[in-house]
Amino acid sequence: MIESRFSSGTPALGFGAAPLGNLFAPVTDEAAHGAVDAAWDAGIRYFDTAPYYGLGLSESRLGASLSARPRAEFLLSTKVGKRLLNETSPRVDGLVDGQWAIATARQWTRDYSRAGVFRSLEESLERLRCDRVDIVFVHDPDRHVDQVERETAPALEELRAEGVISAYGVGTSDWRIADRLLSTTNLDAVMIAGRWTLIDRSAAPLLAHAQSRGVWLAVAGPFNSGLLARPWPADDSMFEYSPAGDELVALARELALVCRRHGATLPEAAIQFATRSPGVSTVVAGIASAAEAVADVTAFARDIPRSLWAELDRIVEGFQSRS
Repeated sequence: MIESRFSSGTPALGFGAAPLGNLFAPVTDEAAHGAVDAAWDAGIRYFDTAPYYGLGLSESRLGASLSARPRAEFLLSTKVGKRLLNETSPRVDGLVDGQWAIATARQWTRDYSRAGVFRSLEESLERLRCDRVDIVFVHDPDRHVDQVERETAPALEELRAEGVISAYGVGTSDWRIADRLLSTTNLDAVMIAGRWTLIDRSAAPLLAHAQSRGVWLAVAGPFNSGLLARPWPADDSMFEYSPAGDELVALARELALVCRRHGATLPEAAIQFATRSPGVSTVVAGIASAAEAVADVTAFARDIPRSLWAELDRIVEGFQSRS
């Protein structure tokens, strides 16, 4: 199981390492290492990555940055299911897979097989420069849930029994898939991305189920890919990796004005939203720089008046009822 010191009952802030894979924009090695160092100095002790993030770049950078840290003092998770291949792709116009600002990249494939799980994790451990990880999440199973139940989960249970991993779970933005796997496998953890946020609360049934099962619950993507990341949302804000559109930008700006009236900011409310939910173990925010690490830790610790939450809830619930 996941070490008890990381499950104290008080939600902690986790480091989402997707930006270290050059998510949407290049990040230098120096900036990536600086982000991890600043996060560590600010008290963050949970780091999450995946082979898919930057097609190996995120894991390599995170591994290098954490290699000198005492392994027993932090929690580390990665993912299986999106396995990297040996073949490389040349530079393309724009972003690789619409997300990664990298010059060349290894190709990848979905592979939820037993052999694929073992191979993917072995390569991840090499990039991460360690001999074990604490949690392995099955990454975005989508249409492969039957295979996950039949093959992936038993493979991960083997690795858990051998001590190569401490726990396994599912990491997805589709709360229905996670909800199903809670019932059909012996997983220890769930990471739900972008579906339990200030403006997207669709994962409520999953949270209730996870709490009833006592699993370790990570809520990721609190800023919904950028819409909630700034005190005043820009016209071109992103929501779930696509342009947010006028309606969602208007909603976010209405929330921002309410936050301002209560002496808070929209990012502060966004990063703290899930901490009000029973059973949430950690909120995982993507961090690309030392400045972002410090800003996120500061926002996460900010005291927000109860009256603000009540007003924000009324606005979002009204929006949802009209949509």
